Amino acid sequence: MPSRTLAIGRVSLEVRQGIEFWLHGLIVLASIAVGLGISVLLLVVSGIDVSNIFEEFIVFTFFDSAGLADVLLEWAPLILVGLSAAVAFRVQFWNIGIEGQFVWGAIGTTVVMIYDIGPSWIQIYLMFLGGIIGGMAWIAVPAFLRLRLQVNEIISTLLLNYVAALFVLNQLFGAWQDPAAVYYKTAQFADYQRLPLIGWGQIHVGLFIALAAALIVWLVTERSRFGAYMKFVGSNPGMALASGIPVTLTILGAVMLSGSLSGLGGYLVASGQEFALTIYVAIGYGFSGIVIAFLSRNNPAAVVVVSFLMAGLYVGGESIQVFYGLPEALIGLIQSIIVICVVGSEFFVRYRVRWMR
Repeated sequence: MPSRTLAIGRVSLEVRQGIEFWLHGLIVLASIAVGLGISVLLLVVSGIDVSNIFEEFIVFTFFDSAGLADVLLEWAPLILVGLSAAVAFRVQFWNIGIEGQFVWGAIGTTVVMIYDIGPSWIQIYLMFLGGIIGGMAWIAVPAFLRLRLQVNEIISTLLLNYVAALFVLNQLFGAWQDPAAVYYKTAQFADYQRLPLIGWGQIHVGLFIALAAALIVWLVTERSRFGAYMKFVGSNPGMALASGIPVTLTILGAVMLSGSLSGLGGYLVASGQEFALTIYVAIGYGFSGIVIAFLSRNNPAAVVVVSFLMAGLYVGGESIQVFYGLPEALIGLIQSIIVICVVGSEFFVRYRVRWMR
């Protein structure tokens, strides 16, 4: 296939037909270095002594037992939201409502506790099902609107995020509020309603659940007929329909899988980290999932790697916030700069930049 070249002044952009794995990795590492450099410069301008920034941001995060445990704890829900976005995007269903589905996964988990459904020994499994059902139910609405009424799912999924958040607020300021709590949340889950710890920090068996989900999604998308249907529908839905592929059912199946993964993430956070339903249960997870899916190019195996690095970014940000006593807004700005640089690296992955004499 002939290359396509676009001249911009004395600079030409040539579309890459492919890129070596090592070069792709080098470009991403370079973008991370640029993001870290800008972040350090920002800290210096703010009057911060950054002499120990490497130790606090890198060494503590990835090479200290406590820091690595925190990364692994954050890794599990990030895997699930990344997979959720990747699965939906594969069939061109632009699921921007991951955060709302995540919230409803946590709500479905909490309902089992609030209404004491089932005997105690089975409640943790009912919570698992409640989380999945909650996420699937919440994505079913925009799926119906898209498939039957042709309503743009970007708008419907995005707006449903706010509906989910407001529903949680209504319940936590009302019927589900724990009167003994300092801030608004439900009562704490009982011990038998919590995911078991594995003996390293606060890491629980939810990490294995997330990794198992990643393996299952990889098998479904890469090694099954349904995965082949998804790829065909995502690349050319009109041709897929003409070829006899059940386009509507394929999209619906992928969308339901996406919602169930988001809801499962809500289950892990509610039953494995927060041990209650709080107003902060899903903040940031939705758009993190979208970024992870974009950077991994909707590949489930790559989602696992990218979500680990994203977890390290978040934990490292919290580490330097505590060490330097920085405001949360500055930490958010630093994290955003690094993410933007990594996202921007996709330009150099897709295009070869040449200087014309």
